[in-house]
Amino acid sequence: MSKSKTGNYKSNLSLDRRELLWRVGGGIGGVALAWLMQREAQAAEKSPATGKAPTALATHFPPKAKRVIQIFLAGGVSHLDTFDYKPDLEKLDGKPLTGKGTVDTFFAQPGNLMKSPWAFQRRGKSGLWVSELLPHLAGCADDLTVFNSLVGQSNNHTPGAFMMNSGFTMNGFPSMGSWISYGLGSENEELPAFVVLPDPRQLPAGGAINWSAGFLPAAHQGVMFRTQGDPVPDLSPAEAITPATESASRGLLNAIDREFERQNAGESSVAARIRSYELAARMQLSVPAVARVDQESAATRALYGVEDPAAKSFGRNCLLARRLLEHGVRFVQLYHGGAFGSPRVNWDAHEDIKENHTKEAGTMDRPVAALLQDLKQRGMLDDTLVIWCTEFGRTPFTQGVGKPGRDHHQHVFTCWMAGAGLKPGFAYGESDDVGYAPGRDPVTIHDFHATILHLLGMDHKRLTFYHNGIQRRLTNVEGEVVKGVLA
Repeated sequence: MSKSKTGNYKSNLSLDRRELLWRVGGGIGGVALAWLMQREAQAAEKSPATGKAPTALATHFPPKAKRVIQIFLAGGVSHLDTFDYKPDLEKLDGKPLTGKGTVDTFFAQPGNLMKSPWAFQRRGKSGLWVSELLPHLAGCADDLTVFNSLVGQSNNHTPGAFMMNSGFTMNGFPSMGSWISYGLGSENEELPAFVVLPDPRQLPAGGAINWSAGFLPAAHQGVMFRTQGDPVPDLSPAEAITPATESASRGLLNAIDREFERQNAGESSVAARIRSYELAARMQLSVPAVARVDQESAATRALYGVEDPAAKSFGRNCLLARRLLEHGVRFVQLYHGGAFGSPRVNWDAHEDIKENHTKEAGTMDRPVAALLQDLKQRGMLDDTLVIWCTEFGRTPFTQGVGKPGRDHHQHVFTCWMAGAGLKPGFAYGESDDVGYAPGRDPVTIHDFHATILHLLGMDHKRLTFYHNGIQRRLTNVEGEVVKGVLA
């Protein structure tokens, strides 16, 4: 009971529920510990050997990979200036594009063909073509499986990003990370199965829609960690409370939750809410320890460039991604690049491809190469899938005559994977002579997603969820596994 301003007593149950949760919980960690302990007791009865119920789900067939890091580069990375070498662009530099039919551009300002400002070389024992724009990733060429013939569905940033992240150009559909969380479950009970690390500079276009659970159960939503300060807000109580008060508060809240759940039997959202509080309670203990990248050795921090003014922010995120995998997180999504406007903090190189890509590569190249090297030396690359992707490529011609920028280009572009179950040091598919259209072995984004699920032991045609009368899939009603990239 509490005393009101008028001097009368009233029940705490008359408080707003959200206010009550905060007052008696002392922070998100205290909200559900009583229910958490009750659940553990029930689980121990079911599994005396482990003391808890299993959280991972069975796959359709033996997987090659059990965890994923997806690196999404917002803005549209130029395939022609990174991994897709086109000697003909050097011969045709400054000439108009011909013989390709109607030229399709986003801003309807087709200029003349432009060679890459960066020299290409064959790298490693595999001889993969990589430009000098990416000297650190060039050193990892023998670990990369490059897709040089990806075909998108939109040359607009936000729908293009949705397509790569969810398989649909419209919002409202579950992201790939959510589908993988739904299909495989979690490997831990202390951290979310799906964690998102945004670019410290800015959120991507569309924001949280890119890691939405859509119509899947809310438990599979990506959980965004802040990349500066505390990773998750409210991990600690705002004010200190005694252990006795905290214990009594938890007991009261547990009783309220149980009664509320009884009165709303059949409402799955109630149980889901309590489970989210359970996870919050566990995160209070686990997240601070996982986020302590300063506990890494000086050599490891130097590898990722966390002291380098240019690379330190994204380097810290890449290092944190590895630590999250080690602690059982199933899917980590890393963003490099934010939304659009001024100043530009992404790969959208309309005005000057050399200036833009030099700046962005300077903050991305070293940390991603370090991540690959670190995973490999720890033996983690054997069962981890790393995905490096973007929403579309850039045009082989300039945006406007005599200008040094490139426009959006969804007709063909490049992404790569590395790790479990793939042919390393291998390039699949080709664009045409100038990188304008698909040449050999085109790969749709649905094919790309089907291959990712296959490596995780899931048949993309069988990973479904019934919604609005349709058995929905990440790959819609399309997609084939790209068997040519499988080891």
